[in-house]
Amino acid sequence: MGEFDKKTVADVDVAGKKVLVRVDFNVPLDKATGAVADDRRIREALPTIRYLLDHGAAVILMSHLGRPEGKVVPKYSLCPVATRLGELLGRPVLMAPDAVGPKVQEMARQLNPGQVMLLENLRFHPGEEANDLTFARELASLGDLYVNDAFGTAHRAHASTVGITQFLPAVAGFLMEKELKTLGEALENPARPFVAIIGGAKISTKIAVLRNLLPKVDHLLVGGAMANTFLAAKGLSMGKSLVERDKLDVARDVMREAGDKLVLPVDVVVAPEPTPGAPTSVVSVNAVPADQMALDVGPGTVAEFARIATAAKTVVWNGPLGYYEIPKLAEGTRALAALLAKSPAKTIVGGGDLVAALEAAGLADKMSFVSTGGGASLELLEGKTLPGVAALKNK
Repeated sequence: MGEFDKKTVADVDVAGKKVLVRVDFNVPLDKATGAVADDRRIREALPTIRYLLDHGAAVILMSHLGRPEGKVVPKYSLCPVATRLGELLGRPVLMAPDAVGPKVQEMARQLNPGQVMLLENLRFHPGEEANDLTFARELASLGDLYVNDAFGTAHRAHASTVGITQFLPAVAGFLMEKELKTLGEALENPARPFVAIIGGAKISTKIAVLRNLLPKVDHLLVGGAMANTFLAAKGLSMGKSLVERDKLDVARDVMREAGDKLVLPVDVVVAPEPTPGAPTSVVSVNAVPADQMALDVGPGTVAEFARIATAAKTVVWNGPLGYYEIPKLAEGTRALAALLAKSPAKTIVGGGDLVAALEAAGLADKMSFVSTGGGASLELLEGKTLPGVAALKNK
């Protein structure tokens, strides 16, 4: 996995070709203005797009946005994305009225080398998520070569990520390559000590990740509401905290397997409820009041996590350490990130919630690598093969 064995755009001749590129432009839009609110995913795709344009290709981009569920939902139109992409590229981006159909065919036919066109939201068609081969063939008919640069959707077997590869030569873009190389190397051949920090709400969504990481890491630090279930499994009373009662046995198994590798919080920030005005206090994990919930890691935990993580050479972090949507409950995540930003460790962060928390704190750009894929990076951490990657040509 650390060795990237797929062909990329750099391995094929693109001059004079119409190149269909699957990008992940599923970006948040501003509710008031409808404009792009965060363009990180668009910026991450620029190296591949620029490379193709510089090497004489005509570029046809395709993406989904939101969950229109196979129907045309105007608020999920990619028009604002075309506008923002044009600003970033410094050249006009033609906006197609649909993803397929005679009008789109004609636009694609007339597209010249050096020009860029963006197809309308793929998910306006039920065929996209169904991986319908007729829809995939219609998409494929627009171009000569297919490039997948959408790491964020590589774990989905959709028409634009898997089906289309039956009809066109398929290679990886530079973002896809960077994501897979970075995470692959960390998992297969990390510089040690190798520390994983896993947060988020539920053990159930991360159990496969914990099990896959345990034999690989030197330390596994667990925060977020997920830690409550481990603490409860040790027999501690967690008050009104979120605890997955049906996962206590799983938690005990993991603790047995992990031995000294597993590090749990020593103190937590509690409040009666997770609301902005609720009064908070810091308590030891063995003194959580019956009427309170653990909603963030405490300063003692941050110090202990930081001691271990800042001494590491490689840190993989997925999921926030607290209820980050409320600023005073994002403190643990922010404090640990600030300490990691100053450390020499290679820090690889992923998961939409964690990335959002770090963006809000202005710390995302201080990490060595921020993954653009939530579910996709999670599945890589689970040791799974991503269908969108498996479908690409080997070197």
